Amino acid sequence: MSSITIACLDMAGTTIADDGSVLAAFSAALARFGPAEGTPAYAEAMRTVHATMGQSKIDVFREILGDEATAWQANEVFEERYADAVAAGQVSALPGAVDTITRLCDAGIQVCLLTGFSPATRDTIIDMLGWQPLIDLALSPADAGRGRPWPDLPLTALLRLGGGAVSELAVVGDTPSDIESGRRAGAGLVAGVLTGRTTRDEFEAAKAPHVFDGIADLLPLLGISAG
Repeated sequence: MSSITIACLDMAGTTIADDGSVLAAFSAALARFGPAEGTPAYAEAMRTVHATMGQSKIDVFREILGDEATAWQANEVFEERYADAVAAGQVSALPGAVDTITRLCDAGIQVCLLTGFSPATRDTIIDMLGWQPLIDLALSPADAGRGRPWPDLPLTALLRLGGGAVSELAVVGDTPSDIESGRRAGAGLVAGVLTGRTTRDEFEAAKAPHVFDGIADLLPLLGISAG
């Protein structure tokens, strides 16, 4: 029997597919407030975007733009463009996500969705997918203090859901930042999934203890039968 009582699952790239909408929203924001497209500075900005996938979006804009007011303006454009993508139906559940969440809950494991999106964007996605009845909690960096790669999100989930030891946490995501966050939190199970943009080699370089083809692979590791 698994000792895991709380499963912290990332959203975009892990449990939901967004058809490249995150990158498109970043591009729209940088077109307004960042370096000109085609310049070395723009290429460096996009490398930063790729390298920081999974992290707090406002923190990414702070790093790229270096100005607090401009970062918030860019973040607002990002949120607006991503909300448009959600409204247009460009966000959907990844294969096995709903069944995995349902079976975790049936097994008595509480589920918390983690994301680098703002609470408003996060809740819009959850409502659109109809996932609110399926989960126990959803957290953004604004709810926890700091986003990934810091351990604040999974540790906040542990506190809010009344867990005991950090070893009761499972943290699963599609970026190296997810892995670092879970490891820093001392989670009992940390895993990467290959449904995002991170390769198996990149996960191994990030010292991911487990690498899954998809979120459903979490279930047998916890002794839960898949559908």
